Amino acid sequence: MKPSPQRVRLGALCLALWAGAAFAAETAAGATGPARAAPKADAVFAQVGDTTITLGDYQRALAVAVRNKFYHAKPPEGELAKFQREVGDDVVNRVLLAAEARRRGLKPDAAKIQATVAGYDNQYKSSPNWQANREKMLAAVVPQLERESLLDQLQRQVRDVPEPADAVARAFYEKHKDLFVEPEQVKLSVILLRVDAGAPVAQWRAADEEGKRLHAKLVAGADFAELAKLHSGDSSAPRGGQMEYTHRGMLPEAVQQVAEKLKVGALSEPVRLLEGVAILRLDGLKPAQQRRFDEVRGRAGDLWQRDEADARWQRLIGELRRATTVRIDESHYAPLRDPTGKPSAS
Repeated sequence: MKPSPQRVRLGALCLALWAGAAFAAETAAGATGPARAAPKADAVFAQVGDTTITLGDYQRALAVAVRNKFYHAKPPEGELAKFQREVGDDVVNRVLLAAEARRRGLKPDAAKIQATVAGYDNQYKSSPNWQANREKMLAAVVPQLERESLLDQLQRQVRDVPEPADAVARAFYEKHKDLFVEPEQVKLSVILLRVDAGAPVAQWRAADEEGKRLHAKLVAGADFAELAKLHSGDSSAPRGGQMEYTHRGMLPEAVQQVAEKLKVGALSEPVRLLEGVAILRLDGLKPAQQRRFDEVRGRAGDLWQRDEADARWQRLIGELRRATTVRIDESHYAPLRDPTGKPSAS
């Protein structure tokens, strides 16, 4: 299981959160149903061992995650309940991980934190609100920066995976051979009758007719390269329309669809693309090839290191969750619903 994409980085965003607490409360509680009195920010959201996470802590984390993930900072109604739980779990995990960092003797990077605060001072030096509320804001910001520093150090420590031995990299290669397949490649020639996307309908129709005329000439035996040099608006025209070998999937979708239906040497009918009307010829086809281990040893090692680092991080989180009593007040979440829209038991 990979780390949650909603990993909440509170430190650098804490100032914006402090100013937007009302928004956070609305996001956390207002989307669950009809209007109701919002719980107080100091209400208990979760108890993690001896540590209490307040509703305000959770709301601020949720506000950051919503803004980072959803357009217009508003989650779709069907995704809200699941997303709230993901963020809630992430907030709990961060408390556990920060405690583990301290247990390992890690210390916040004081110099980096001081530099960050100095950056805030410089950025907001002309702000009357900053000048009047600096100490209050920093009282919230600095602990978050310290926690962030601990978590970054812990993550670097846990995820520091040495390069694997050849046997390990080879075993990864054998298990994930699909990751080391060179895709099929196609070689095309093209005659493109260029038309601006916003051109009048009559101009597109004229290009269609010109395409049909050229296609008829080609079928009758005309030289593709000569017609491409004379008529094509593509950059390949000076080469007689010839393009380089291209991996399948790298071609524009409309071109890919045409190429998939052609046999080597065959012409396509004129087809409309975004750039105009094109005639394609399939000149060559290289089938997908399995890369040998000796060719991809470096990449196999890199991918194994990435997966192993992810696994170690998730194992640590799992161990901390199992070793600590965690209670979350799920009344602060929107109810989960099944695909029919009915409340779900899970």
